[in-house]
Amino acid sequence: MRAEPGRRPTAHEDGPSRTRERTGKGEALADWFDGRIGLFKMGKAQLRKVFPDHWSYLIGEIALYSFLIIILTGVYLTMFFEPSMGETVYHGSYAPMDGIRMSEAFESTLNISFDVRGGLLMRQIHHWAAIIFVASMLVHMMRTFFNGVFRKPREINWLSGAGLLILGMFDGFLGYSLPDDLLSGTGMRFLEGAVLSVPIVGTYLTMFIFGGQFPGDIIIPRLFTFHVLLLPGIMLGLLAVHMILLVYHKHTHNIGPGRRDTNIVGPPLWPIYVAKSGGFFFLVFGVIVIMSAIAQVNPVWLYGPYRPDQVSTDAQPDWYMGFSEGLIRVMPGWEINLWGHTLVLGVFIPLVIFPLVLLAIWLYPFIEAWITGDRREHHLNERPRNAPSRTAFGAAWIGLYVVLLVEGGNDLFATHFDLSLNAVTWGNRIAFFVVPVIVFIVTKRWCIGLQRRDREKVLHGRETGIIKRLSHGEYVELHEPLTQAELYTLVAHDQPVPIEAPAEVDEAGIPRKVSRREKLRARLSRSYFGERGQIPKATVEEYREHHHEEPEEREPAH
Repeated sequence: MRAEPGRRPTAHEDGPSRTRERTGKGEALADWFDGRIGLFKMGKAQLRKVFPDHWSYLIGEIALYSFLIIILTGVYLTMFFEPSMGETVYHGSYAPMDGIRMSEAFESTLNISFDVRGGLLMRQIHHWAAIIFVASMLVHMMRTFFNGVFRKPREINWLSGAGLLILGMFDGFLGYSLPDDLLSGTGMRFLEGAVLSVPIVGTYLTMFIFGGQFPGDIIIPRLFTFHVLLLPGIMLGLLAVHMILLVYHKHTHNIGPGRRDTNIVGPPLWPIYVAKSGGFFFLVFGVIVIMSAIAQVNPVWLYGPYRPDQVSTDAQPDWYMGFSEGLIRVMPGWEINLWGHTLVLGVFIPLVIFPLVLLAIWLYPFIEAWITGDRREHHLNERPRNAPSRTAFGAAWIGLYVVLLVEGGNDLFATHFDLSLNAVTWGNRIAFFVVPVIVFIVTKRWCIGLQRRDREKVLHGRETGIIKRLSHGEYVELHEPLTQAELYTLVAHDQPVPIEAPAEVDEAGIPRKVSRREKLRARLSRSYFGERGQIPKATVEEYREHHHEEPEEREPAH
């Protein structure tokens, strides 16, 4: 609408046009969205969200960034990989393989490695990123475990992280098997044997997975679909849930002055945290690229194409699946022949224990909540020493995991250290039962010792190493009092009281039946919070007594 001469345009006529001229199309579009969905207000609130600043939180970021690197490099490799088991004769650039019959999957892998520009580097980056992804997720999970981050209200976040870890392990195994080389084919034969050991349905499951007799001609296309579509899609969904819950519940932060369950201390998301995270992403990417450029991983051309009648020497899976191999090798070769059927216990029992090893750590938060009866929300990290039983359990689980990893490479340990293979196997069989128990006892005693030292530091101060001779000839070491910040960090943790089992006789003298479940819970609670489960922290009265302070007198209320 054009303004008439001599008449001042109204705000309705001229306001929007002037606003568009002044703000530009981009800002006008943003204003349009803001007027309908509150974009600016929502974005401002999220950009000012506070994140605690501590190096241990970078472990989770390494997992996230390596996952992004996996997706980026995986998209590139997908354009050149041929997920087919159709047979072909190789006539590519790698002369030692010229004229050898192989699958189209293995041929395309060789072409990516030797003929596609940057293909080998991309393969290496993809593989190293997968290894770092699973490793960082495992370390991140154990960090949250030892700090008690899994407590209410973050149980769902713990489960989503555990789901990401197990899917990452299996997706890595599937991607490791896609080249159809002799080493990965040996791993698929391992999988076939494990599935066949399942009573009654093992044969049918194998036929369903491989589409017939092993190896069949459709397993690589199936693995490809699962590896690039199904499992990554589920992982992206779990990652979205994980991040949304992380933003909703906010980060936990370490105990310290000014830090409570009701606040978060740290820099805001914008601009400080975004700048740090952006720089850290490129740092992680650069380190993985350097590793991929100088450290060879999975050289499939040295193994050759898969043949069912051959087995690669020194056949080892990637480290994150090594404990499953260790379970098979540590188990005696027991078999039961019954009614014309053979039950291979030497493979079936490890197949059953395999998920139990993972469930033991993933279901622990719910077991601890049942033992302690704690229903409060927790937003502060707990120092591992202040939860001796939990820390000991986690250390014992790691000890078991390491034993199985060693057994998964028992042949390499035997050859490299000039040991008997049977001696290594029997040593790991004994260690399977003994090491977790020893690690649990030692770790718990270690934590209790650290608690005792913290108590002494609170009451007596820090040792200075300065020796003073008193007037009567006695030599004593001078102690320096702790600052208020240090005192707060050492004493600002909860020490729950053990849960007692209900009395077997009620108030009226009538016998009451106490279930075994209640007795077990009380016994476990005493082991957690009883005299042998923790050292009582110093009280205010004890502190004043040791420092000869008079209690503060309060004026009576008027």
